[in-house]
Amino acid sequence: MLLVIMNIIHRNFFRLLRSGALNEYESLEPMSLYKWKQLSHLIAAQGVAEIAMKGLRNHTFDDQGNYPKSMQEELQSFIDESLAKTKSEDSSEKQDLPHMSNFFLNRRLNHIQKNERHQIDASMTTLDLLNIIVKNINLTFNKGISLSGISEMGSFLRTKGDKVDFVKLEEWLRKLHIQRMAQLEGSVLIAVFKFDQDEIPFVNKIEPKAYGLTLRTLDHHTDDNMEEWHFKQSEAGFVHGNTRVTRRNLRRSMRYISYAPIETSSHFLKNFARNLSEIEE
Repeated sequence: MLLVIMNIIHRNFFRLLRSGALNEYESLEPMSLYKWKQLSHLIAAQGVAEIAMKGLRNHTFDDQGNYPKSMQEELQSFIDESLAKTKSEDSSEKQDLPHMSNFFLNRRLNHIQKNERHQIDASMTTLDLLNIIVKNINLTFNKGISLSGISEMGSFLRTKGDKVDFVKLEEWLRKLHIQRMAQLEGSVLIAVFKFDQDEIPFVNKIEPKAYGLTLRTLDHHTDDNMEEWHFKQSEAGFVHGNTRVTRRNLRRSMRYISYAPIETSSHFLKNFARNLSEIEE
């Protein structure tokens, strides 16, 4: 019975995202108040409250949907919390360009980011899409498939995809060894947001696990709220590891390692080393 409940919640979740991000309308399915509350929690956990709010407003006159009016207030509170958190962050950090964990691949990425504007055939739109792809890779390694990031990529492709130099983009993806990760992101758009494969030229083959990995992220979103410490030093000087978090991060790395072996392993090792260094601080 739980599977049935989660299926209908997922379907309405994806419909709200498609409506909010892409202005694609599909009637919501009626649910109980309990299920609508579960959907609200899922929206908050995935960080897509603003997109979902836009989608919900598009369904104001939906005769099929029976969402509670309090849901808009709840989503607005999530949006306000997110805005408050964003304002409290350092503005210089928010403006940082996406980066890669592997030193050599990051150097290549920096070269592309800094030099593209000086090229004769410069395409800043293509660079913007590359940065979205790389940002999504980081989000995926940290939390699993990011529906917020995927929504951003889908909206970008629908509004600016005709200005993208996909030949140049594929060459960059090849140099950075992230062709399959980009292909996985595109496959999520096809599986969840109902894109046609022709709309995403860098998807040469639809990744069969895209839909399952997306659902896994939704089903396990509460795991990402667990205590994030990795290592602690006791007053006696002994170092204790949070094996639950370490195992979770290792499992996630293994889940995506076939899509980008170099970057996945570099990301895990870099995080592991950073958390060890925090003990000394």
